Amino acid sequence: MEAGLVKISVKEATLTGNLLIPKDATGLVVFAHGSGSGRHSSRNQAVAKSLRSVGLGTLLIDLLTEQEGALDDKTREPRFNISFLAQRLSGITDWLRAESKTKKLKIGYFGASTGAAAALVSAAERSDIDAIVSRGGRPDLAGKSLMKVKTPTLLIVGGDDLEVLELNQEALDLIRTTKDLMVIPGATHLFEEPGALEQVANFAEKWFSRFLT
Repeated sequence: MEAGLVKISVKEATLTGNLLIPKDATGLVVFAHGSGSGRHSSRNQAVAKSLRSVGLGTLLIDLLTEQEGALDDKTREPRFNISFLAQRLSGITDWLRAESKTKKLKIGYFGASTGAAAALVSAAERSDIDAIVSRGGRPDLAGKSLMKVKTPTLLIVGGDDLEVLELNQEALDLIRTTKDLMVIPGATHLFEEPGALEQVANFAEKWFSRFLT
């Protein structure tokens, strides 16, 4: 398995990520979170491990620098700057397209929270993203970009995360490509209930395996 810490330069910033690629992988999933702690998220790490078990590569990366993350902790502003996050995600994707070990892999986005909106906005402007999965995300924040998305999109929401569920249902209606909404009964926003995150990983595995292999 190809593995290692990567530093990716995106315009004025250098972003840090963990890139893991199983042997004979045909696809790579980039994790996008709306705050600077995305790379260290235990939930994202658990889902990434599950994806690698079915032969998919993963890139866990922070969309914000350490300084931007500190500002986000205080103001929460950067995590809601969707166009900014989408530009970062697109820059990361350009880097992957230029690297010899990743340029031939199909690419998917796994977005959580506002990172899901960033994934949708980025994919709407590109033709080389093959699948999107949102976990407890805010796809509604992608706005008019939802109608431009051509990438197969799966939205996963906790059944007890009522406000976010309603926002996801509204966003789903605006997406005009292959799409689905999976509701995990009894789960709340962070999927902390027993077995909830395992269900998220299972749905993500099936969606990415369908479109990235």
